[in-house]
Amino acid sequence: MPRPTTLARTLAAAALLALGLGACSSTKEETYVERPVEELYNEGMDKVAEGSYRDAAKKFDEVERQHPYSVWATKAQLMAAFAHYENSRYDDAIVALDRFIQLHPGNRDAAYAYYLKALCYYEQITDVQRDQRNTDRALAALQEVVKRYPDSRYARDAKLKIDLTHDHLAGKEMAIGRYYLRQGNYLAAINRFRVVVEKYQTTSQAPEALHRLTEAYLALGITSEAQTAAAVLGHNFPGSDWYTDSYRMLTGKDLAPKKDEGSWISRIWNSIT
Repeated sequence: MPRPTTLARTLAAAALLALGLGACSSTKEETYVERPVEELYNEGMDKVAEGSYRDAAKKFDEVERQHPYSVWATKAQLMAAFAHYENSRYDDAIVALDRFIQLHPGNRDAAYAYYLKALCYYEQITDVQRDQRNTDRALAALQEVVKRYPDSRYARDAKLKIDLTHDHLAGKEMAIGRYYLRQGNYLAAINRFRVVVEKYQTTSQAPEALHRLTEAYLALGITSEAQTAAAVLGHNFPGSDWYTDSYRMLTGKDLAPKKDEGSWISRIWNSIT
C-alpha cells in the first residue's frame, strides 16, 4: 500500500490532470462557433455524393445539434439515417428512423422512413440455414408500409419484397422439413411441409411441399393423403417436375393421384382457389 504522502501526491496529480482536462474542454467550448445551417447540411449532402457516408452522418447530426428547431434539422435526421443505411450500419439507421417516425409521424417523408426501416431489415436476411428473425422483422416492417401508405410508390415495392420474404420463410420450412424427411422423422417433416401449404401457397416452394407430402405420407402408409397431395399438385402445377416425380412414386406402388375432399390438403387448397 502506498505511504500517505505518496498517496496524497498521486491524488493531487490526478486532480490537477482533471482540472487541466476541464480547462482544455472549456477552452474548446469557448472557441466553438455556430455555423449556418445550410452550410452544414450542404456539406453533409456533398459527403453523401462522395460516398463518405460516415462523415455525412456526422454532418447531419451536427445540423440537428446546432439548429435543433429548424426545418433543416428534420431533413438532417432522415438523411443521417440514410447515410447509416448506405454505410450498412443498419442498427444505427433503424434507431435514427424510429426517432424520426416518433418525432414526425405526420411528416411527408414518413412513408420513406418506414420504407427505409423495412429495407434495413430486408437487407439483413440471411440464407435459410440460419436464424430468420430479421426476415420476420422485414416482413412486419414491409407490411406496415403497405398498411399505412397503400397508394405510395414505396408500397408497390414493399409488396414485391413481401412476396420474396414469404418465399424465403417458406424455404426455411422446406429446409427443416427435408432434414426431418432424410432422418425418417416423417411426422415432423409433414408438419413443416404443412406450414408451407397453409401459409405460403403462392410461393415457389408450394409444388415441392406437395411432392414431399406425397413422399412422407407414402412412407407412413397413409395412401389417401399421399394421393390427395399428388392430385392437388397435378391440378395446380401440371407441368411441374415435382408432379412428375410424385406421379412416378405413386404408380410405382400401383396407386394414382386421387383427391380426397375430406383431407386437410383439399380443404386448405379449396379455400384459396
